[in-house]
Amino acid sequence: MSEAVVILPPPADLPDFARHSVNLASAGLGAEAIFASDDFFAEVGRMLADKTPEFFPDRYDDHGKWMDGWESRRKREAGHDYAVVRLATSGVIKGFDLDTSHFTGNYPPAARIEACNVKGEPGDGTHWTEILPLTPLGPSQHHFFASTSESVFTHVRLHIYPDGGIARLRVYGEPHIDELAIGDQTIDLASGLNGGRVVAYSDAHYGAFHRLLAPGRGVDMGDGWETRRRRVPGNDWIIIALGARGIVERIELDTAHYKGNYPDKASIVASDLGRGLNALTDAVVTSAMFWPELLSQQKLSADAIHTFETVTALGPVTHIRLNIFPDGGISRVRIWGKLAP
Repeated sequence: MSEAVVILPPPADLPDFARHSVNLASAGLGAEAIFASDDFFAEVGRMLADKTPEFFPDRYDDHGKWMDGWESRRKREAGHDYAVVRLATSGVIKGFDLDTSHFTGNYPPAARIEACNVKGEPGDGTHWTEILPLTPLGPSQHHFFASTSESVFTHVRLHIYPDGGIARLRVYGEPHIDELAIGDQTIDLASGLNGGRVVAYSDAHYGAFHRLLAPGRGVDMGDGWETRRRRVPGNDWIIIALGARGIVERIELDTAHYKGNYPDKASIVASDLGRGLNALTDAVVTSAMFWPELLSQQKLSADAIHTFETVTALGPVTHIRLNIFPDGGISRVRIWGKLAP
């Protein structure tokens, strides 16, 4: 029997901390749930998934109703449930989304969050800092909460009171770049693990555009940025804010799994906008019309990593716009370079 799938759309108006930060609790970037006091009904790792929570009315497993998230059993003794998450990378946390989508009669009435900064994994002697006090939650909705801490953290501990289910935990923040440790090393300035993020795009009809900056190669044709077939003049593009101001040395464009739908050609323009325009998406998109060329138009091929060692010496840059001609799919973008002095 086929299952009916109901998908709740993401909120139309994200707060600034979510719109202009990286989800440090993204499983796709490498975050992992390393402990749960109880996950009888739904395995704790599900709440770190990048995709929108799904609901299948008729799906059950050996433990009961299948839910897309973390769900503990009904508490029959004193105490409450909690889970520990290792973030994809250390960073300064700007805010949270505690998403209870599809949890209607089984959501936690309240939650709070602590964080720590440790090498390895937290233990009995770990010092935890409260960064979200005990806060009420409601059924089947996004709960956005800002964080004012400027400390760097590696793990978070989510407490739910007393039990219940969380569809998604998103921890928005800025990945920490240790400039002294990196020194003169070449890094991927666009990587999500280094703070790279997508600012705007002309079209993202297929795939998952945020995966463009994820580690590793794409696993299938849905694991990357793909536009619809273009039926009007022009070309498609996507703008990326680099994780750090840097000097670009080489570029990689990966068309993994895109065989009959890879772009024919690509080029890149770039600019040094500092940090002032991070929250002004319209201004960035408009200014990109006049950015100088970093990579001239290059021919692409199917299902391959394209490495370009020759780039224009523009000096430090903070943003790039990848142009594809006329449309198609790109799995990953790597902007290799050094941190600007």
